Amino acid sequence: MDEQTARNFILDQGMALQERRNPNAFLILLQQGKSPVPGQMTSLLLALKILYQSLEGASHIDRPLAYALHRLAQDSRHHFEEGRRKRVAWSPLLISDLERLDQLVSSILSGQWQG
Repeated sequence: MDEQTARNFILDQGMALQERRNPNAFLILLQQGKSPVPGQMTSLLLALKILYQSLEGASHIDRPLAYALHRLAQDSRHHFEEGRRKRVAWSPLLISDLERLDQLVSSILSGQWQG
């Protein structure tokens, strides 16, 4: 995955609840109480890592990207907890994946590796 593909993937996944273009987007699936499709979380984490590396040393990031990152971190946790309250049987790996997602988003926004 190259930098532009990673950026586009993060924008698509992070803005999914607002744009509703992709019914299989990560946040939409979580909102519906469904687990991510196979490979989706891996792709998301990879895209975040690539994005961190490409922005390393940058003094700023653009607002749409920052907002998509914020939505990914905030909405994924919210919908996970909402599903938990509704007794959704989430994969045990999803919890650690969401923690990793939070760490990567924090790393990108702070400019310092959190992992």
